[in-house]
Amino acid sequence: MSRLGTIGAKLHRGEIGYDFVAKRRIWYGVSILITITAIVGLFVRGLNMGIEFEGGAVYTTPKTAVTASAAQHSAEEASGGHEVIVQELGNGGLRIQVSGIDTAKSDQIKAELSKDLKVPGDKIAADLVGPSWGETIANKAWTGLGVFMILVVIYLAIAFEWRMAIAALIALIHDITITVGVYALVGFEVTPGTVIGLLTILGYSLYDTVVVFDSLKEGSEGIEKQTRWTYAEVANRSINGTLIRSINTTAVALMPVAALLFIGGGVLGAGMLNDISLSLFVGLAAGAYSSIFIATPLVSDLKEREPRMKQLRKRVLAKRAAAAANGEPLPGAEDEPADADPDDPDAEDAAPAVVGQRVQPASRNRGRGRPSGKRR
Repeated sequence: MSRLGTIGAKLHRGEIGYDFVAKRRIWYGVSILITITAIVGLFVRGLNMGIEFEGGAVYTTPKTAVTASAAQHSAEEASGGHEVIVQELGNGGLRIQVSGIDTAKSDQIKAELSKDLKVPGDKIAADLVGPSWGETIANKAWTGLGVFMILVVIYLAIAFEWRMAIAALIALIHDITITVGVYALVGFEVTPGTVIGLLTILGYSLYDTVVVFDSLKEGSEGIEKQTRWTYAEVANRSINGTLIRSINTTAVALMPVAALLFIGGGVLGAGMLNDISLSLFVGLAAGAYSSIFIATPLVSDLKEREPRMKQLRKRVLAKRAAAAANGEPLPGAEDEPADADPDDPDAEDAAPAVVGQRVQPASRNRGRGRPSGKRR
């Protein structure tokens, strides 16, 4: 088994781990800071909406010796000062985007570009887009997002419980806000490809969250019948048990997206790939982060407020204190302070970071196979 596989097995068995839940206030603070930065960037810089949403024309030329800056200057003069974006294509041609013009103005700009770029007019492909089309696409995207959120909350509330549904919804809003904020800060153009990327990352964001929730649901069944672990500790075990799986799936998913973003869009200059690849890259990373540092700690916070979970915590801490006083530390409680007060509301932060290796009960088959068939 590889070293990473060995670590994953130890995490799954509870032999090693990191106390994500106890450090949750740090992660909440980091997330709030990033989210505020994204919101400020969104309001200050705004989104660079493409012509699909604002309306305008796109001209695609064949190979030309004219530089992108010269073509931009010519298009700005021909359009009368409208916003112009020029991208170099891999075949040596240019993609010239002019926003906020009508059909008559589009034909005039095409004629001017043909003369300035020394390219026949019939070789320049012109696509005119009206702003109403982009508005329709945006409205449908918002409608789809709203329906998706509602269905996710309903499904998670039925499959798990309402606390997990609320935590997953907060994590989704967190991921979308960060992704949109990064678009505003970077200044990438928002196109229908961006909308597709945003809707796609919702599924990826939920994937890791549901995996951890499923492990937590299984591990917390009958939790009130024992006095070894609190709910927060079981939640932390669930995160650690699925940590390697989350890292592996996220890393594998990010590799092709990173190739599209940095190689295709950055090195090769295929700027149109940036529309969808940036939203996927940021969304995948944010989704993996939120499932580990936001969603599950939030569930733990909500559950620990229940009276029955408070009583469980008191029993667990009381039993550990008694065992420590008698010199009989419980398995998995080696890091618990001996003077832990079960009535202390802040005792949650004193929960052990790592749950020890499980102690297997004695085999029930011991003694069988002897001549008498009886146990001794």
